[in-house]
Amino acid sequence: MQVYLVGGAVRDQLLGHPYHEKDYVVVGATPEQLLNQGFQPVGKDFPVFLHPETKDEYALARTERKSGHGYHGFEFFTDPSVTLEDDLIRRDLTINAMAMNEEGELFDPYHGYQDLNQRILRHVSDAFAEDPLRVLRVARFAARYHQYGFKVAEETIALMKNLADSGELQALTPERVWKETSRALMERDADIYFEVLRQCDALKILFPEIEALFGVPQRPEYHPEIDCGIHTLMSLQQACKADYSMDVRFAVLVHDLGKALTPKDELPRHIMHEERGVQPVTDLCERLKVPTQTKQLAIAVCKEHLKCHQAFTLKPGTLWRLLQRLDVLRRPERVEAFVQACECDAKGRLGLEDREYPQAKYVLDAVQIVRSIKASDLPPEIKGPDIGEMLIQKRIEALSTHREKHQSSVNA
Repeated sequence: MQVYLVGGAVRDQLLGHPYHEKDYVVVGATPEQLLNQGFQPVGKDFPVFLHPETKDEYALARTERKSGHGYHGFEFFTDPSVTLEDDLIRRDLTINAMAMNEEGELFDPYHGYQDLNQRILRHVSDAFAEDPLRVLRVARFAARYHQYGFKVAEETIALMKNLADSGELQALTPERVWKETSRALMERDADIYFEVLRQCDALKILFPEIEALFGVPQRPEYHPEIDCGIHTLMSLQQACKADYSMDVRFAVLVHDLGKALTPKDELPRHIMHEERGVQPVTDLCERLKVPTQTKQLAIAVCKEHLKCHQAFTLKPGTLWRLLQRLDVLRRPERVEAFVQACECDAKGRLGLEDREYPQAKYVLDAVQIVRSIKASDLPPEIKGPDIGEMLIQKRIEALSTHREKHQSSVNA
């Protein structure tokens, strides 16, 4: 029985990239041998075990054969006769097909170390094309390792295109697509994920609403980058740069979907694009079974982001109603996330990436103001329904004072 550290831990250790999980392959063993040593079985499709102390995953060396469509269409074979090379050749990328023994000796039958040094994401074998999920995984790795200069090999992009054209991507479950996408959104360069998917024709299949933005023009005085798709990815870059939450990043990604629906005779203006965008955002979220909280923020940002940009000119009552729709009293954190997404939209423009966005402080100060006014502050003679009406009146009055102070500071 031989044990090897494999996959991401080997890759990241050699690259100097932080990693936390360790996966091992066991060659020349049977399930009974591991069970006798106290390992706990967890694998459903093939034998995977947890180490009795470290809880790291140990998988028996295996081969696999395509037996159906999609991610689950595989038959696995494990046996003590399966070699390390047999196991590694079924992996997706050469940089993920390296192994290291307990003495730290590297086993690299498919030249992953060379590709690691040359910063290339390359498939190990033609078996890559048997698993459509690998299209998303490669795009996610491209986003993760973009900071090191990694690119996807041309021949791998060609294989990914073939997968996209074959219809295999439609066999992926919404849960798998969302899981890979939500993980990709949290990478340092999440925009690269969508660029790679577009490069291999997968974006138009999995995210047609986003694909539709590319080639749609905007007014250059507001959007020097002009193209709506480019603006979307530039805005996502801003969310990554600020290390905002996944919910904010997703909201930024879909905030302008309505611009793809602008009638051609109205271009490059996009009147009512916020309202037009609500349906495609909703459709995308429902198709991918996006979590409710994520969906709610995305719809709010799509529908209301222009009001955040216009915050200084909003009437106090209008600002109050905006905050109310964002559930300011029960969920102030949603307003903060909303403002963060709007700031990314404002900065996701060519040459304007570093400009100030004072609307953020103005709106967040307004949040504190309205939340500080409570029923206990009202005169005791105010009863019943009058309490709610008086609270609204007091909050709008406070927002009016807030606006006057801002205007005075600007004019000073």
